[in-house]
Amino acid sequence: MMMGEIVRHPNELYPLMKLLIVAKQAEKETPSQPNWRFCYLMLHNISRSFSLVIQQLPLHLRDAVCVFYLVLRALDTVEDDTSIAREIKVPILIAFHRHIYNHQWHFSCGINAYKDLMDQFHHVSTAFLELGKNYQEVIEDITMRMGEGMAKFINKEIETIDDYEEYCHFVAGLAGLGLSKLFHASGKEDLAPDSLPNAVGLFLQKTNIIRDYLEDINEVPKCRMYWPRQIWSKYVNKLEYLKLEENSVKAVQCLNDMVTNALSHVEDCLVCLSTLRDPAIFRSCAIPQVMAIGTLAMCYNNIKVFRGVVKMRRGLSAKVFDQTRTMSDVYGAFSHFSCILKSKVDNNDPNATNTLKRIEAIMKTCSDSGTMHKRNKPSYIPTLIIVFFVIVAVLLAYLPAKRTWTLVLMTPLQ
Repeated sequence: MMMGEIVRHPNELYPLMKLLIVAKQAEKETPSQPNWRFCYLMLHNISRSFSLVIQQLPLHLRDAVCVFYLVLRALDTVEDDTSIAREIKVPILIAFHRHIYNHQWHFSCGINAYKDLMDQFHHVSTAFLELGKNYQEVIEDITMRMGEGMAKFINKEIETIDDYEEYCHFVAGLAGLGLSKLFHASGKEDLAPDSLPNAVGLFLQKTNIIRDYLEDINEVPKCRMYWPRQIWSKYVNKLEYLKLEENSVKAVQCLNDMVTNALSHVEDCLVCLSTLRDPAIFRSCAIPQVMAIGTLAMCYNNIKVFRGVVKMRRGLSAKVFDQTRTMSDVYGAFSHFSCILKSKVDNNDPNATNTLKRIEAIMKTCSDSGTMHKRNKPSYIPTLIIVFFVIVAVLLAYLPAKRTWTLVLMTPLQ
């Protein structure tokens, strides 16, 4: 984290330090058994934020969610690797739910941590076989349905908004359904109506698709195109033209159109979160949702989406992690980021009216909850003062004696 960010946002220092402590503690609790150790280290390498989130869960459920996540990331790695020929990729996607029962199966593809995951997938399948039957059945069913859906879109472009909804359902909505079923299988939650966890998945996936435009369009040997033609064709003739500087105005208008589309899922997401009873499960679901609305607030009307990486500050992410504990916190955060979104709407934007309508509906839902006044917003200033003096004391203790006395003598009397 850059010192400039700490100076501009001092309230983020303490939650960032707390998060670092949580991360260190999670590392110490990594299982010693080889298969489970691989799974948790791989989870940490692939998604540090999600790794920290699921550490809150009870052990047996945490193991199931960890394996579920890695299985779906492996499936996603096969889908995302544009160097794999279709005639090889499609059969693997369709049969993937059977491969997870074979502790000898692996398929080399992907890059970096994803390549390690695929090369040593036997650790994941072995861990999967150690889960309870109730968890295995959920993971197998979702993997089968997701693999079939991905295979469908290997041979089909995302042309319409309906295609976009269907694709996001297959790659993320089903993940939401799977988590809901795992929570139910653990005995800690009721089974939610499919439409609610599906919306949770779609909201996260659409946020990622929006944020990752440049990475996806620059993918080699072949670009990945997830923005629906029905939206982008209103602004440019080819999706890759959005990154050209001469199309900056049109690119931002298209971006705002995409964000507006994603906001349509927020109210169902809030309903879904409000049904969760277990505090640990609630946090594991709520934190990513708050991060998503925060990311959309940063991306909206922001040309930088087409120039590089746009993401939330580490300190702000740490605050979200620290302060997202109740539904009141969620309503407060969604209201806060909706206000930021609203302040960025340009009335000359072709979608301004529709965007404002959706933002105001979200703000009304949060306000009507009647719980935002209960939100716990800790003040970090007293703690920061203590931390500051502790750091000064440590520094003074390690300075040579002569220099310490020099510092004391140079300090003016009050």
